[in-house]
Amino acid sequence: MNQNQALPIPANDPFGKATTGKLGMWLFIIIDGLSFAGLLIAGAALRASAPSWPAAGELLNIPLTAFNTFLLICTSFTMVMALNAIQKGDQAGLKKYLTYTMAGGLIFLGIQVYEYYHFIVNDFLLNTSIYSGVFYVTTCFHGLHVLSGVIYIACILYAASKGRYSADNWDHVEILGLFWHFVDLVWILVFTVIYLI
Repeated sequence: MNQNQALPIPANDPFGKATTGKLGMWLFIIIDGLSFAGLLIAGAALRASAPSWPAAGELLNIPLTAFNTFLLICTSFTMVMALNAIQKGDQAGLKKYLTYTMAGGLIFLGIQVYEYYHFIVNDFLLNTSIYSGVFYVTTCFHGLHVLSGVIYIACILYAASKGRYSADNWDHVEILGLFWHFVDLVWILVFTVIYLI
């Protein structure tokens, strides 16, 4: 049996077709989701106890970040298309849509770096205020996830270029998709809490 193929699922397996890799990713997502929840709740608690808090849009570039949010949502669509392509045996489609997804992630990070640069030259630093501390810690933590996701996509794309995936072997692509969709969903929450509320 090819080492990349999943083992047969016993009839009494309580997890059905879920592979150990998929279960591991779900466990990671749950734990990591709690980390993001802790950051957002801590930020909300600091905001509630702060004597003053800047109004939404007073310091942050909401239109630019709204575009960045839309871009990240679009990469969720391209990730779905990548999985759909390989499930149909379309290796060229898999590589194309993974490339689009990775490019979207890189553009997202580029815009975030551009935003940080303008904040820093205008003395909006990590230690400027409680507000800036909450902003940088939360958005940098998410940015590290996007960077990790881009590296993850690059690894899967490399394997795809070697013909590793097919209509019968696409589990790793699906696991990658779970992580990427999680990163996108968390950003929507971060954008709402940090930028809009």
